[in-house]
Amino acid sequence: MNICIDQGNTSTKVGGFENNELVFTQSFSNLTNDDLIVISKDYKPESIIVSSVVDDSIVLWEAFKQFKYSIFLNHTTAIPINNYYKTPKLLGNDRIAAMVGAFYLKPKSNALVIDIGTAITFDYLDSNGNYHGGNIAPGIELRFRSLFENTKKLPYIKANFQKNIPFMGNDTYSAIECGVINGVGLEIDGYIEQLKLKYSELSTFLTGGNAYYFDGKLKNPIFVDQYLVLKGLNRILEYNVQK
Repeated sequence: MNICIDQGNTSTKVGGFENNELVFTQSFSNLTNDDLIVISKDYKPESIIVSSVVDDSIVLWEAFKQFKYSIFLNHTTAIPINNYYKTPKLLGNDRIAAMVGAFYLKPKSNALVIDIGTAITFDYLDSNGNYHGGNIAPGIELRFRSLFENTKKLPYIKANFQKNIPFMGNDTYSAIECGVINGVGLEIDGYIEQLKLKYSELSTFLTGGNAYYFDGKLKNPIFVDQYLVLKGLNRILEYNVQK
């Protein structure tokens, strides 16, 4: 079994893979060394890969001594795609893992990968597995907080993703909610349409905590997979173990 860890800005996802199938996932607000020891005892994995956008202190954990093979993903790690990003040291590990995941799931396809997290990232990979780069924009929560913190009268709200959000608001609260959420949706559709002008065959992947809200609500077809980064990490791990 492989263990894949995706440590993000607000939470950490852990996934277990057996024969390239995702067999379990857990989410932690603060993953600890003891948590990883428990996972190791429960599932007895042999290999592990860690992606972190926070810090590298996790590499010092005693728990990693239990694994036969471990990778701490960085810009020097071998990956099964070609990376043409001009500042690879500054490229988020989650972004590259998501691109590898998309290439694994839809090989030979141009791909736009959108990760809706603390930030929203838009990344493009061509059908030959060449990663050209992408864009970074504020995430949904950052947009709500920015309106609250940088104005004198606008309130802070949190979106209710369990309901259908109308296109236009009819009071200040709904105006903020509709403005932010629908703005993100229009932004996503805009990126898809611009890329499709150049690449007629384009697969679009959405991942991240609130990705499922946009499933069926966009003008363009998308693949929603909240475990895309974990799947990409597993593919990178397998690629290195086999080398």
